[in-house]
Amino acid sequence: MASRILFLSAHPGDAHRLSQMLQSLPLALDHAEDLRQARTQLQREEYDVVLTEAALPDGSWLDALRLAREGPRDPVLIVTDPHADARFWSQALNLGAYDLLAQPFYEPEVRRILSNACSRPQPRPRPQYRQPSTTAVAAA
Repeated sequence: MASRILFLSAHPGDAHRLSQMLQSLPLALDHAEDLRQARTQLQREEYDVVLTEAALPDGSWLDALRLAREGPRDPVLIVTDPHADARFWSQALNLGAYDLLAQPFYEPEVRRILSNACSRPQPRPRPQYRQPSTTAVAAA
């Protein structure tokens, strides 16, 4: 079964290039142009990885991180940016990103990082908090 990746980018050309780079790997790539589209896709599909540009038309990678964590699964988030540097990489990791990919994309690095992210042990679904039953408490 192919691992699923959601790529958030306002640039369809980047999504096409990325798709070509991953063609021979067991990875399925979907594309969303903004957070609104990403929300819809995350509600419909389960993704192993969310790959997002640092700056989005309607937010930032931090908004994408929060959005990815809203669902029952917890996909890893990888940030991509043309100005990736050690400081931004450190900040992204400290705030919850899995990794940072520099742009323009370098195919061996893209394939390595996405393959590693998809092959990590799958997290268990998050437990849903249930309110204690008032009748059970009253009976005790």
